[in-house]
Amino acid sequence: MALTMLNELLIEDPNPPMLLYQVSKTAQLDTLNYQSCFMQSVFAHFPEILFIHRTYNPMGKVLYTFLVDGPRVQLEGHLARAVYFAIPAKEDAEGLAQMFQVFKKFNPAWERVCTILVDPHFLPLPTLAMEFPAAEVLLSAFHICKFLQGKFYQLSLEQPVERVLLTSLQSTMCSATAGNLRKLYTLLSSCIPPAQLPELHSHWLLNDRIWLAHRWRSRAESSRYFQGLEVTTRVLSQFFGTTPCVEQGMVSLLRYMQQNAGDEASFSLGLSAQNNHAPLDVSPESPKMEQLVEARIQHSLNAICTGPAAQLCLGELAVVQKSVHLIGSGSEKVNIQILEDTHRVQPQPPASCSCYFHQAFHLPCRHILAMLSAQHQVLQPDMLPAQWTAGCAASLDNILGSKWSETLDKHLAVALLTEEVGQLLQQCSQEEFERRYSTLRELADSWIGPYEQVQL
Repeated sequence: MALTMLNELLIEDPNPPMLLYQVSKTAQLDTLNYQSCFMQSVFAHFPEILFIHRTYNPMGKVLYTFLVDGPRVQLEGHLARAVYFAIPAKEDAEGLAQMFQVFKKFNPAWERVCTILVDPHFLPLPTLAMEFPAAEVLLSAFHICKFLQGKFYQLSLEQPVERVLLTSLQSTMCSATAGNLRKLYTLLSSCIPPAQLPELHSHWLLNDRIWLAHRWRSRAESSRYFQGLEVTTRVLSQFFGTTPCVEQGMVSLLRYMQQNAGDEASFSLGLSAQNNHAPLDVSPESPKMEQLVEARIQHSLNAICTGPAAQLCLGELAVVQKSVHLIGSGSEKVNIQILEDTHRVQPQPPASCSCYFHQAFHLPCRHILAMLSAQHQVLQPDMLPAQWTAGCAASLDNILGSKWSETLDKHLAVALLTEEVGQLLQQCSQEEFERRYSTLRELADSWIGPYEQVQL
């Protein structure tokens, strides 16, 4: 039934794509190779650098997505850089060789491929080298970043250490100079237990050849690049990686691509205008739905909050627009990342977040608003402290309307640090408490001096 739907979906396409698939004796999809005319055209224009991403399905099948990469590629729409989809029969040398050979038959420009970017777990490198003998195979900066991110979470490090490592990783990926990479390498060596350090393969950070393929990007371009790939891989996981039925997953993915065919028009216009076109929306939601959700959130902020509070939160919402990323969720907490440090959001009323803005003002920050936007929800009165609700705290207008004070900034920073240190002291054993307290006592005395007793 799913294969029938797949064929019907392709018939609806005004420019019939190339589709090859084979079913097993049990009528299950065995192999698939797909490329639309638009995808074929994109690869023909930008064949120099090929980026390969793999998405695993609960049934054990894996979807190979080929994307174009490099300085000349200015396509920023979700899946706009995808040029080929393939599901091999098996991830062995024979199955992958057959997949690459089909790709080459339908894409004569494959001979111009100079670099292929893969993930750290890509094992069949000999097959790739045999099918693309003139291409250099390198680990991609994006996959290394995701690999290290995952390892940081797996190691269950203390939260301050984890936060420092994630911040440093993000900063380094956006400015992958040799000096920054060396600093991150040194930081890993000092923060990760020696027995666990080999799991991180930190030597990749010192392989300059890997980073030359990424270093040409500016900091802003790197941020857009990582964000675009995050959205692309999230869309692939949403349709293929979470659907038990492989055929149904591909039907949903291809239908989604047809419904977002605006990328094709932008690509055509970009070629006629020397690629001088505006970046495309990278949200997997349709623009109308996204605008509707944001309008509802703005309305709820204006209706529930005081004027100053609404103004602050609307500023945070402006950051959320077109940069939201819902990393993952659990039963009690949600992880949110918006091109910056990862923060933990607790959605239960009153909603809270670990970021500086929320800790200072106790208002819905960009991370809480990102969570609401991603889940198509609006602000509820019980998510807001009483002092910020409409009709209250009118005297705060002058405070929030005045210029930011350096003294107030320091006071908030000290208060936040004090609260965090207090939590660390409370959440440890008695023995650890005594050790930490004595260390803190020694630091305070050596900094201010024992002649002035400092109250801890």
